[in-house]
Amino acid sequence: MRNRPLNQEYIQTPSPNFDERTLPVSMLVLHYTGMQDAPSAINWMADSKSKVSAHYVVTEDGQIVQMVHEDSRAWHAGRSHWRGITNVNSASIGIEIVNPGHEWGYRPFPQEQMDALVPLVGGIVKRYDIQPVNIVGHSDIAPARKQDPGELFDWPLLAKLGLALPIPDGQLVDPYWSDSGFYLALERFGYDISDGEAATRAFQRRFRTHTIDGVVDGECRAILFALLLDRDRRNGNAP
Repeated sequence: MRNRPLNQEYIQTPSPNFDERTLPVSMLVLHYTGMQDAPSAINWMADSKSKVSAHYVVTEDGQIVQMVHEDSRAWHAGRSHWRGITNVNSASIGIEIVNPGHEWGYRPFPQEQMDALVPLVGGIVKRYDIQPVNIVGHSDIAPARKQDPGELFDWPLLAKLGLALPIPDGQLVDPYWSDSGFYLALERFGYDISDGEAATRAFQRRFRTHTIDGVVDGECRAILFALLLDRDRRNGNAP
């Protein structure tokens, strides 16, 4: 069944790069385009040679371009993993947010862009009942390969609106895990830990942005511990 008719403000630029889903939608993945400008990114995803696409692109001035219908599997995640899911493309909606990224001059995401992104995310989350823990960045699902949407992305804004996990604050407690214990906790949270340092950097990029060095320290342990405790409480599994 096709997703609901799109708002007239959305621009239709179909991509040929999609196929059929094999899983129900349970995730939302946010990316940055990592190209010099919006036309370059949109044209690339509209080209069959690229073999990449996304359901939506949000430009810096707040325009929203739909490239793949939500009921189809867009090719945005690549080799990835989250909470046991390895076919992330089949289980997710992918949104590309126009930003040159770390390679071309990474910069903050403009207010107009965030103002357009928030209702787009909100509508998707409502349609598919996506849980905050499954609203992730590309770096979360592919930590050894990706950095997007990066440390400048306004996750706290989405969290304030219930559209992402909040960063724990207040009285944080260091559980004093060993590094291997921290990696196991990261895996329990959802990350692929085959490269532990990369997974730690991805976690820091999302939840501890002031230092992204891949080093496990007390602050990282305490934040992850708080996230897991909160998730267990929500699931009725608190110790």
